[in-house]
Amino acid sequence: MTGGLQDEGTDEEFIQSPFIRKEGNIYKPNNKTMDNDSMNEKALEDVHTKEIDLVNRDPKHLNDDVVKVDFEDVIAEPPGTYSFDGVWKASFTTFTVTKYWCYRLLTALVGIPLALVWGIFFAILSFVHIWAVVPCVKSYLIEIHCVSRVYSICIHTFCDPFFEAMGKCFSSIRVRTTKEV
Repeated sequence: MTGGLQDEGTDEEFIQSPFIRKEGNIYKPNNKTMDNDSMNEKALEDVHTKEIDLVNRDPKHLNDDVVKVDFEDVIAEPPGTYSFDGVWKASFTTFTVTKYWCYRLLTALVGIPLALVWGIFFAILSFVHIWAVVPCVKSYLIEIHCVSRVYSICIHTFCDPFFEAMGKCFSSIRVRTTKEV
């Protein structure tokens, strides 16, 4: 079978996808594992359509030490200087609700524009890194390798004999120290 549909009345299974020819296709000639490749591609998760976790919104714990500010972290009454219980409860509720709704309103007003700005910023940063920084560094490393070989040849040619001669000249010197009291 070379791909295509099964004949009616045959119960044999396809060894490969019916859309892949045994001898390959125009994009991957003589490649019998293309069906496996297409299955692997489907198994890869697309980062643009992945499900977002609405419960755990900081799975990498980026802001664990930054923004965990509760009422008890800001306002505390030491023993002996307590306010009325009703005032304390109302202050707690006011602080908590104000912080909650102010944050939600700010994210509603500024969150999407800032997400746009940060998306553009990191896209530009990625672009510059991929298309400018890495090629420049690679180019520099290739060019400096040539320079280092020339430098190494010069050192071995001129400096090694000089230092060997100096070493032979000073190798017979013996230093003896004595301590006088």
